[in-house]
Amino acid sequence: MIVMKFGGSSVGDAERIRTVAGIVGAFAEREGIPTVVVSAMQGVTDALIRAAEAASRRDNGTLHRTIAELYSRHEEAAAEVAPPGERDALLAEVHALIREFENLCAAVGVLGELTPRGLDAVASFGERLSARLVAAALRHEGYAARALEASGFIVTDARHGAASPLWEPTRERTREAVLPLLSEGTIPVITGFIGATPEGVVTTLGRGGSDFSASVVAASLDADEIWIWTDVDGVMTADPRIVPEARTLPRLSYAEAAELSYFGARVIHPKTVLPAVERGIPIRIKNTFNPEGPSTLITSSTPEGSSTIKAITAIKGLSLVTVEGRGMIGVPGIAAKVFSAVAQEGISVLMISQSSSEQNICFTIRSAESARAITALKEAFALELAAKNVDRIWAEDGMAIVAAVGQGMRRTPGIAAKLFGALGKAGINVVSIAQGSSEFNISLVVSEAQVEDAVRAIHREFDLGREG
Repeated sequence: MIVMKFGGSSVGDAERIRTVAGIVGAFAEREGIPTVVVSAMQGVTDALIRAAEAASRRDNGTLHRTIAELYSRHEEAAAEVAPPGERDALLAEVHALIREFENLCAAVGVLGELTPRGLDAVASFGERLSARLVAAALRHEGYAARALEASGFIVTDARHGAASPLWEPTRERTREAVLPLLSEGTIPVITGFIGATPEGVVTTLGRGGSDFSASVVAASLDADEIWIWTDVDGVMTADPRIVPEARTLPRLSYAEAAELSYFGARVIHPKTVLPAVERGIPIRIKNTFNPEGPSTLITSSTPEGSSTIKAITAIKGLSLVTVEGRGMIGVPGIAAKVFSAVAQEGISVLMISQSSSEQNICFTIRSAESARAITALKEAFALELAAKNVDRIWAEDGMAIVAAVGQGMRRTPGIAAKLFGALGKAGINVVSIAQGSSEFNISLVVSEAQVEDAVRAIHREFDLGREG
């Protein structure tokens, strides 16, 4: 049993949807009926949110233009992928869903506010539309297929925008919804990204959550593999736009994939590996536009003798926040107070570094969140600042994290020396360093202006472009 997930670029227009239908249909004839999970058409989720935000501002011009674009794009795709005799019915479904979205925007406009719950409802329409289009394209190719809305069986908590599945009811309901279709030879086409609370309120699993949806469905069905179809040839040793000689990695471990995705690589949604690890389900990353090309298989471990550093990735647009003071030395609870203040603002910390003297703590966050973090920290440490126990709290913008990831690093001495030697030869100034106790990853902060040179220098030093 295979669960296939297709991302937004794979279902971006009618031609691409037909390509997806061809891939799924060919697999069904060779291997058996797969379960399919789909994202919204590329750019549609952003358009839905843009329209709803315009409604909350009563910006009717933007709202009406965006809705007109949604109609046009989905009508065009529906007209091209619909099976003979189904065109009018499919267009009616598309129109009904977009009218439902319009009504929701009207309610947002009356309230003048887009709540997290409302935002989830808004964002769900892209997948609800694309699932119907993909199912129709499969029927056009002669395969039985049915669109399923995951809100009927992926049961989540009520944390809107980043909901987590409730595993027992999700497993039970997913099996009830999907297994009968598979047994009768019908291809289920499931909406990614969305679920619902036990009370039936629509939730989303976070941006990029369709990967996570596929993993949840696969774990619930005890699938043999998860295939993530995207627009690149698997996981590469670096971003090929930065490093032209980057190559596809044939194998990765779950831990390596999780580290790479966390630090910005276009691999999979960071949560995707969790259900896969629990059930021991391999994940394969494949290219929709080059289906016979190289791919990456992600499993519990990689073969002995595989390279020490597997891949280099980077995140730009960051700020390095520092809390510094001689009065911090030996005082218990300082770190807890720092990160409690940041957590209360809902800010995710990407990397932490602390001097051995305990005189400063620095951490990296998104630049868009740095002003809020600084305000929260100054309020939390108002007494310490007044008493000069904390000297200053500040943010350095224009930073980036570079992460070198590889399971083989933990049993090989001298990796850090070689890495920092490469950066030194390239004239790269390292601002901050962190290495996890797992030794799967060395992360460092550099100036955003130097990040691409840093990635190229490490890639070249470890000869990651070489096969084998």
